[in-house]
Amino acid sequence: MKWPASLQGRLGLSLGLALTVLWLLAATVTAVIVRGELEEVFDSALRETAERILPLAVTDIVGREDQGVTQRLAPIREHDELFTYIVRDGEGRILLQSHAADPAVFPPWDGPGFRQTATHRLYSDAALQDTIRITVAEPLAHRASVAREIRMGLGLPLLVVLPVALVAIILAVRFSLDPLRRFRSRLEARGARDLSEVPAEGLPTEIGPLAETLNSLLARLREAFEAERSFAANAAHELRTPLAGAIAQAQRLRSETSEPVTEARAAEIEATLKRLTRLSERLMQLARAEGGRLRMDRSGDLRAVARVVVDDLERASTKDRIALTLPSTAVMSDIDPDAFAILCRNLVENALRHGAENTTVQVALTADGLLSVANDGPVLPLNTLDRLTARFERANASADGSGLGLAIVAAIADRIGSSLVLESPRPGASSGFQASLRLPTDGQDPPARRDA
Repeated sequence: MKWPASLQGRLGLSLGLALTVLWLLAATVTAVIVRGELEEVFDSALRETAERILPLAVTDIVGREDQGVTQRLAPIREHDELFTYIVRDGEGRILLQSHAADPAVFPPWDGPGFRQTATHRLYSDAALQDTIRITVAEPLAHRASVAREIRMGLGLPLLVVLPVALVAIILAVRFSLDPLRRFRSRLEARGARDLSEVPAEGLPTEIGPLAETLNSLLARLREAFEAERSFAANAAHELRTPLAGAIAQAQRLRSETSEPVTEARAAEIEATLKRLTRLSERLMQLARAEGGRLRMDRSGDLRAVARVVVDDLERASTKDRIALTLPSTAVMSDIDPDAFAILCRNLVENALRHGAENTTVQVALTADGLLSVANDGPVLPLNTLDRLTARFERANASADGSGLGLAIVAAIADRIGSSLVLESPRPGASSGFQASLRLPTDGQDPPARRDA
């Protein structure tokens, strides 16, 4: 028999088996004890019957005119005679017998007392100096029938009481484990990044320390992650001012020098500092995506945020490279506008940077909250798509970029309960790349997160 995996199943099965075994054992012991007591009662009845009939038989036999004649007593009414008897003289001749007595059942006289054959239990006694002898017999089948009825009386309730007891045990175990079940449900309902304390009220004392240990571990993990995010955000923020100053110095050096070699070195330093600035900005965005609150108490129209992001990127890049498609109705969502702007900007910048040059990047937001960004370019293999959301991972190692854009988008998608879907080639085409995710809208949350 396979042991159940759940604690409730194990407790119910073990208690049910223990109850069944104990009940059967108690019934067996009771049956044995009752059988012994019944034997004593039947023997007492057998002896008392002989002692009551013997004086009456002596009176009847002594007063007869014809001695040595067998007399069979007729029944007053028909009935089953459980006790039969015969009365014999000293020579073994039958003088008196009950109406159902079979002389073949009675063995030869061997003295007063109890005796047992293969079929009967007998008791013998004598009077008048052993000249009148009585033997009373009881069928062993009668005793066996009574014992069987007792066993049935003890065993039959098991068929009714035991199932009821098992149901009661299951309900009692279920009720007792209800706090543990609620604790498990709270854990299962949590997101991967929810490290807040799990309420543990009502747990049994045996489970309480486990819950306290778990909450303590969650607290330490939360502190570690907060420290990591805080360090990344603070480091990126503190780098802004010195980086801006260093870029200004590099630009000044380029403007003041007349040596081509020095100007080239200054330009290279300026480009490196700008890349470092963009990296620090991405680190701040990543810390924001992983640590901040991304769902607000009120909703806003995402179309306005998308339009602002696209207009800003168009001013910084080649004109007319971005085609924005928005629905005619408002797309109301409780996602933090800053988080949506970070998400949208990273997707569009990724498409502009890694897509084919002088091709249009298609940005579309539907009324049900589906955001998609597609660009033309070579088809990426599946193993490359699977690792693009990792930090500092780029499809083209020679391309400019920090390798954090899609990682930031994936982190935001995970925090809002959605998933980033990467496809190459883009749907309906033989080339290109598309990134899409469904945003939460009023009255509709994104579908459960799945692997992209």
